[in-house]
Amino acid sequence: MEARSETLPAERVTPGDGRSAAPPADDQVKATRRLPPAWVLVVGAIVLIAALIWGIRFLAYSMSHETTDDARVDADTVTITSKIGERVDAILVDTNQPVRKGQVIVRLDSTDERSGVAQAQAAVDAQLAQARAAQENVDLTRTQVAAQTTQGTGGVSAAQSGVVNAQAQTQSAQEQAQAARSAIGQASAQLRVAESEVPAQRAALDRANADLGRYASLVRTGDIASQQLDAQRAIQAQAESQYQSALDNVTAAQTGVAQAEARYTAAVAATTAAAAGIGAQEGQLVSAQGKLAEADTPFRVSTTQAQADAARAQAASLRAQLKIAQDKLGYTEVRSPIDAIVGEKDVEIGTSVQAGQALMSLVPTSGTYITANYKETQLGAVRVGQPVDISVDAYKGVTFHGRVSAIAPASQNTFSLVPASNATGNFVKVTQRIPVRIIVENPPSDKPLRVGMSVETSIKVK
Repeated sequence: MEARSETLPAERVTPGDGRSAAPPADDQVKATRRLPPAWVLVVGAIVLIAALIWGIRFLAYSMSHETTDDARVDADTVTITSKIGERVDAILVDTNQPVRKGQVIVRLDSTDERSGVAQAQAAVDAQLAQARAAQENVDLTRTQVAAQTTQGTGGVSAAQSGVVNAQAQTQSAQEQAQAARSAIGQASAQLRVAESEVPAQRAALDRANADLGRYASLVRTGDIASQQLDAQRAIQAQAESQYQSALDNVTAAQTGVAQAEARYTAAVAATTAAAAGIGAQEGQLVSAQGKLAEADTPFRVSTTQAQADAARAQAASLRAQLKIAQDKLGYTEVRSPIDAIVGEKDVEIGTSVQAGQALMSLVPTSGTYITANYKETQLGAVRVGQPVDISVDAYKGVTFHGRVSAIAPASQNTFSLVPASNATGNFVKVTQRIPVRIIVENPPSDKPLRVGMSVETSIKVK
């Protein structure tokens, strides 16, 4: 027989009848605590695993990289200045316009500069004409000198024949001079004899001095009597006297040599006087020789040649001034030194600018880099050449790659206008930041890096 169960209806309780409500059954409690669906558990497990994987990767990345968001895109901007003071005649570019290297970007008024070039050119031409005239004068002088030299040579030949007769009169005076020279030889021989005695007397004096020193030492030690020392002193004094006598003999011999030389000089003077008295013929010879020397002197040609050289040198100086004027004319056209983009224009047409005044700023189209200011506590393991991951705020989700190019030799505070003074007594230690230059490698052409963009850099140090 099948068991039949009957479900009794719940007893109804009315309020105020004095009976309490019956508690719910156990199966009803379990029904209210049912487990979540299986797909919820699977999704939760996947999320947990993904979070663990992401956390591990983030931890590993942060431990092997040094990161900072105090970084920006930089470039070596160029400030265009004027080399001369002049009025701006034309501005051929505008802000944000690209320019090529060598392109004229500003043209200054060139009226005065063109006049200066013309004036300098005229001065050069005039000086060159003077230099040519001076060179022609050199050739004329050479011709005149040659003619006068020929005439002077004939006069000298005629005067020389009259001088020959007068030369015999000087023969006796020359013989006397020869005798005086012989006397000099004798006096020199006596001097050599006297000088040969000096070394021997000097050696004797040295021995006497040495003996005197030894005797003095023996007397102090009491080995000999003082009378022997006195005797040795007398010997030393005698040796010194003999040495002085030898020196005096040398002096006397030197005096004799000087006297003999004086007599020889006097004889030579007498010979010269005799030669001077040759007479009218010798005077005519001297006069003819003087005229010849005057005609044949090289100084006349060299002087005119020097004048021609000076004229050419002056022409070279004027050519240099012409080059300066031409350069100033070239400075009226201000050209771009690099391929760049005009960043800021600080001049307008009609403005009078001074030498060195800034006209505009150019931002190079290539060669940008990242300047990342790292804390000094982050630079312990940073080295030049390490790879860098770069995130640019303007390009979300795009990672640029680069490498460390250089590390600044000092902190930012070192180069500030008012650097910190740690010796004032109120020093507060602040972590300094050191600029690190980062070169971007192969940046995408469709995502240009503009100067001033904010970036975040992560240097791989491990």
